[in-house]
Amino acid sequence: MHTLKSEIAATAAALVVEEGLEYGAAKRRAVKQMALPARTELPGNDEIEDAVREYIALFCADTQPVELVALRGLALVWMERMAAFRPHLAGAVWHGTATRLSDIYIQLFCDDPKSAEIALIEHNVDYEPRTVTGFNGASVEALSLSSLCKPLNENVGVHLMVYDHDDLRGALRPDAKGRKPRGELSAVQKLMTETPEVDV
Repeated sequence: MHTLKSEIAATAAALVVEEGLEYGAAKRRAVKQMALPARTELPGNDEIEDAVREYIALFCADTQPVELVALRGLALVWMERMAAFRPHLAGAVWHGTATRLSDIYIQLFCDDPKSAEIALIEHNVDYEPRTVTGFNGASVEALSLSSLCKPLNENVGVHLMVYDHDDLRGALRPDAKGRKPRGELSAVQKLMTETPEVDV
């Protein structure tokens, strides 16, 4: 059973890297591609992430680091723009598994949930509001927009997830691997100083 799970994880990882799918969608597609029953037990997200890292090391070692730096640079631009709302970077761009097909997920912790949206309106930013499930299992508003990433010469999806200020307390607990699940502005800046320079 374990080997089937790892096969699903490997297939899903390829879809994450090559097509930019989210983990959940990649797992479902992998099951379909492998012609497995719909109720097949799926690998966890940690297993998918490990498989993604392996896939990147094997097939994208020459391109992925530069793409990651470009995405982190663009994330910093938006974090600085939204600095008043305690932005934290999460997802693949924070954890280092992002490629040019990855979206950027920035979590905002606001005293007033509408304040981030008002800031975008005031700066004439074209965005689309959606409701998604947040890291705490509750529904949160996501302000989704498209932003040009100059080094990659393409538009990247940026999702600003609007949380209540009080949610920040539980947001910084280490994940199952003992890592910080998200990073504030200074932590992302520190990551950028540890990696090669790319013009953003």
